[in-house]
Amino acid sequence: MDSASHHEGAGGAKAAQRRHLLALRQQFVASAGFAAAAESLARHLTDVLDQLEPACLGLFWPVRSEFNAAGAVGADSRLADLALALPFVRREPREMHYRRWNRAPPTLRDDAGIPTSDGAPVVPDVLVVPCVGFTAAAYRLGYGGGYFDRWLAAHPQVTTVGVAWSFAQIAATEFAAEAHDKPLDVVVTEHGVAS
Repeated sequence: MDSASHHEGAGGAKAAQRRHLLALRQQFVASAGFAAAAESLARHLTDVLDQLEPACLGLFWPVRSEFNAAGAVGADSRLADLALALPFVRREPREMHYRRWNRAPPTLRDDAGIPTSDGAPVVPDVLVVPCVGFTAAAYRLGYGGGYFDRWLAAHPQVTTVGVAWSFAQIAATEFAAEAHDKPLDVVVTEHGVAS
């Protein structure tokens, strides 16, 4: 198999995993156990962030039934003085950067239509990264756009904290890590630190 067809095979498998996990997540957020799981994930995430003591924390505004990490951080008094930033995606040229965020609900949308900040550009030292899926080795399955992968490749010094639901863990045998895939430093689920 040549590398091009191998890449298509890996991409196709990841696309199928992504569709499956997004459907599971949609069902989960409508379930009776969701509120307690979200509270537990918020607690575990903010405990990890409190220990990391970031100078500037990169978050994301929740879309597509994502966990509300920004809300969890905003509700934790230990993190009240923390400088925050939100990503800004550009379609052309295809890139993502972070902008300082004042904690007010965003009124601006980036090129991907995601709520973001109009603050000054900044490079966070700790990043909370949304995961559609993850492996025990802390590899992340995202939405397939590659924005986080490119940003993280350009900023290897940044500490990365993935957030995911425990049911989104992918067996290592079912995840083909590609050259651009870099493991996160830690993944947090509603059960605590997963890796």
